[in-house]
Amino acid sequence: MRLSEWFEGLRKIDINELDTNNIGSWPPAIKVLVGVLLMMLVLSLGYSFSTSELESQLDLKREEESTLKEQFATKAHMAANLELYTQQMKEMENSFGVLLRQLPSDTEVPGLLEDITRTGLGSGLEFEEIKLLPEVTQPFYIELPIQITVTGAYHDLATFASGVAGLPRIVTLHDFDLAPVNPDGGPKLRMSILAKTYRYNDKGLQE
Repeated sequence: MRLSEWFEGLRKIDINELDTNNIGSWPPAIKVLVGVLLMMLVLSLGYSFSTSELESQLDLKREEESTLKEQFATKAHMAANLELYTQQMKEMENSFGVLLRQLPSDTEVPGLLEDITRTGLGSGLEFEEIKLLPEVTQPFYIELPIQITVTGAYHDLATFASGVAGLPRIVTLHDFDLAPVNPDGGPKLRMSILAKTYRYNDKGLQE
């Protein structure tokens, strides 16, 4: 069938006369047209489905690429600064070692008491009490409380507190209590204070 004859056949067909229940009776020109339209529809749907799936895969690959680029940039930055990080780590270890050396061991506690006593006497104070209290165990260190009671002038007491806080070993001061020695008045004061020193709890770290 030539193309001109096929178009001529289409013009002569009345669509209203076509029997949808008997497609086999349709003219050849209509059958060809319907077949072409169906084929185009199938190809269009297949192409649309395939393209949509490919686009989804492309978006996923783009996200993976972006993630990999970020990971690469982070690792490249770390690699470029590895020497700096190593140096900082060494400095932190040295600082940590200095702090640990400031924590007295059991054998150094008598020396610490001597330093506290010497600081108090050097400030012109009189000691009424300096007593070790039971230790308190923490995860990484052990507290050793020391109850101290001294008497003297206000400025001397302030000098003593500042001197104790400035000792080479770590000592913190708590629970200040200041009252006149003589209830009737007078320059002399009594100060009760709880000093805490610390020692390294290596057993706690091992656990």
